[in-house]
Amino acid sequence: MSGFFLTFEGIDGSGKSTQARLLAGHLQATGHEVILTREPGGSPGAEEIRRLLVEGDPGRWSAETEILLFTAARRDHLERTIEPALEAGKTVICDRFADSTRIYQGVARGDLRGIVDTLHRQMIQKEPDLTIVIDMDPDSALERGLARGSGEDRFEEFGATFQHSLRRGFLDLAKDFPNRCIVVDGNNGAQDVSLQINQVLANRLP
Repeated sequence: MSGFFLTFEGIDGSGKSTQARLLAGHLQATGHEVILTREPGGSPGAEEIRRLLVEGDPGRWSAETEILLFTAARRDHLERTIEPALEAGKTVICDRFADSTRIYQGVARGDLRGIVDTLHRQMIQKEPDLTIVIDMDPDSALERGLARGSGEDRFEEFGATFQHSLRRGFLDLAKDFPNRCIVVDGNNGAQDVSLQINQVLANRLP
C-alpha cells in the first residue's frame, strides 16, 4: 500500500497548524487513517532539534547552520514517522516540510537555495503529493504569531521585512511547482479557510 503525503506551508502566523488540525479531523471523520505531524519535529530526535531552531535569539545560528539542523531533523522525521506511515497506507499531514527550508534559509535568509536543494537530493529524496500554501497578509500574520507568546518565535523576531520576503518566496514556489502546490487565501476566518481546503481536496485525495 502507498499512502498520501500532504503538507502545509506559509509564513509565520498564517494558520497552517490550525488548518492541518482541522483537515486531519475532517479526514478522520470521513474514514481516512491520518497521521498529523510537524516540522521541525515529528519524531523524538527531531523534536530535540526543534528546540534549538525555534527558541532563542534570532542570531543564534547562521542560515548555513540552520540548513544542516533542519536537514538532520527532517531525515529522522522521515525515517521514523513519515515513511512508515505512508508504507502502511496512511494519509500523512505535515505542518511544514522541505519547502520551508527552501524559502526560509534558501531565499529569505540568503542566496542558499542551491545548497538546500543539493542536501535535499542527497539526504531526503522525498516530495509531498500535495502542498497547500496558505497566503496571508504578512503584517497581520506577524501580529498574530507574536501574540501567541509560544516561546517559539525566533523567526517572527526577524521582523516584518523578513515575513514579506517569505511570502514572495512561497508564492514563487507555488508557481514553480503548479502540479503540487495550491495557494489558499488565509485572510478569512479559520472555518472559511478550512472549507476552501476541503473543496480543493475533494478531487485530489485517493
